[in-house]
Amino acid sequence: MMMTPTCHPDGRVTGWVIPERPAEPAPLPLAKPTDNVPLGIIWMIGATVLLAVAAAVAKWQTEFYPVGEVMFIRSFAGLVVCAAIILPMSGFAVFATKRPGAHVARGVSQAISQTLTVVAVSLMPLAGAVAISFSAPLWAALLSILWLKERAGPVRWMVLLTGFSGVIIVTNPGADAFQIGALFALGNAIMYGSVTVAVRGMTATETPPTLLMWQMVTMTLCHSLLLLFGFRWPTAADAAMMAFGGIANAAAQYAWTKALLLAPTSAVSPFYYLMLVWAMVIGFVVWGDIPTTALIIGSAIVIASGLFLLWHEAKRAR
Repeated sequence: MMMTPTCHPDGRVTGWVIPERPAEPAPLPLAKPTDNVPLGIIWMIGATVLLAVAAAVAKWQTEFYPVGEVMFIRSFAGLVVCAAIILPMSGFAVFATKRPGAHVARGVSQAISQTLTVVAVSLMPLAGAVAISFSAPLWAALLSILWLKERAGPVRWMVLLTGFSGVIIVTNPGADAFQIGALFALGNAIMYGSVTVAVRGMTATETPPTLLMWQMVTMTLCHSLLLLFGFRWPTAADAAMMAFGGIANAAAQYAWTKALLLAPTSAVSPFYYLMLVWAMVIGFVVWGDIPTTALIIGSAIVIASGLFLLWHEAKRAR
């Protein structure tokens, strides 16, 4: 390392100084999303509309085609559209992640969860299946207690028991067809709740495009296996409708992730329950489904329990 001389005004060298090492540029701070609650709410409402539409399309198509075929076409269509939009901007770098196992687990669970949802809506009214799916946060809380050994006070247990009583009312155990469909809907809620516990906080480290592309690729691969159980060549109109359902579902997943990125979960999650409104409207217009008293009462109990649990957990965290 070169030393720099220090000189007297008359020119004599009076000493030597070792220059300080230049400071390395500070790393750029990681970009953190700024909370934008109104915009997050808009994204969440958009997600609920798209999810209800995608579920209705799947219910319509499963009346004529095997469930596995409907699932594969809608997943493949969603993957193609997402890839066409995302890959030109980011390339295959969008798949770069330090959590590939978590992404695969999330994608597989979503593939199973969505398949159970489609089977459920094919066997029961659309609004009923949606209402039962609202119990997912309750299952997530229960699994957190059993699996992660989280402490649960009397308030938490009371909320869980109340919420599950609402699920029992919605499932209406007296009607056989309704009960069979409700079992698949419950399976979806439990699966969704389990992945919420197992893959927690991925939005904090992964971008929405990365989450979406990993999920769409994994789901498409999983749903391709269902083609082994039956395939019927669709008409052009039906293929287009199934593809539209896939695009709506993929867009809903993106909107959901975007909402959670823009605003706190406690601010946007309550608006997820609007999906029941859209499901009731679509079910009445398309299939003539009239909401039963049990559905309305049970849904109100499940929603109230979910919202109270959300408030209680946020208060505990603070």
